[in-house]
Amino acid sequence: MKNKFYQYIQNLQDQICKGLETVDGVAKFREDIWERPEGGGGRTRVIENGNVIEKGGVNISAVHGKLPDSMQKLFNVGEADFFACGLSLVIHPKSPMAPTVHANWRYFEMYDDNGNVINSWFGGGQDLTPYYLFEEDAIHFHQTCKTACDKHNLEFYPKYKEQCDEYFWNAHRNEARGIGGLFFDYCKKTEDMSMENWFSFVSEVGNSFIEAYAPILERRKNLSFTPEQRTWQEIRRGRYVEFNLVHDKGTLFGLKTNGRIESILMSLPPHVQWHYDYHPEVGSEEEKLIKVLEKPIDWI
Repeated sequence: MKNKFYQYIQNLQDQICKGLETVDGVAKFREDIWERPEGGGGRTRVIENGNVIEKGGVNISAVHGKLPDSMQKLFNVGEADFFACGLSLVIHPKSPMAPTVHANWRYFEMYDDNGNVINSWFGGGQDLTPYYLFEEDAIHFHQTCKTACDKHNLEFYPKYKEQCDEYFWNAHRNEARGIGGLFFDYCKKTEDMSMENWFSFVSEVGNSFIEAYAPILERRKNLSFTPEQRTWQEIRRGRYVEFNLVHDKGTLFGLKTNGRIESILMSLPPHVQWHYDYHPEVGSEEEKLIKVLEKPIDWI
């Protein structure tokens, strides 16, 4: 399974990068191949200063070795070997009218002293972070997520949509990071779902990503915007950074397993602002977004 999934994310990385380059029309991804001293490595691809995309990354990695002490405590296990691979992406468009997007699909195995798999699971999801709310974009993104889920289980979309709303919650700000999408983790073999079934589901969601995001980017990339709207985008980007550095488990896992720091922090936008006690004008489009982030919304 680990070889099958790693092959899948290599191909998915190619497809997503090609799709995003097509939307941008100018910028191309730069590729870095890196190795992890303790075992494994990855292929980082970054795009910057494009016509549409200000900064973005579509990264894959496959790392293995001894499970670090910090992760042993997290998983409540003793010494063990592990393997983890996944694709992680974040795209920050130049225009405040276009939303930031994040996605991740991953697979994890743990082994006993004889190299036998003692635990394995899938995880992942995709979520949208707009700066100005266009309801048709939110509906399109969530409908694409639901369509992918419904092919496998009608209970998946509402369940993983709720988990996404709970996970991407900036607790110290008491607001959502964005308008959600899907989030699933620890997807293990059960009576109803084999690991092959989980692979089929996760790859379905991964294959839906370009369909979920590219049409939104196309609709918003040429809209005009003011310097004040750009400032608002950079203030909201600050909240994105706060979540990634304070709450995000993926960032924590990368740092705790001696991952490549440039790849881990690829998710951070290039231009961000923090204003003291900032509040948008009452009745403004900016306040409209804040109201939406106060509680989860059923977009479908």
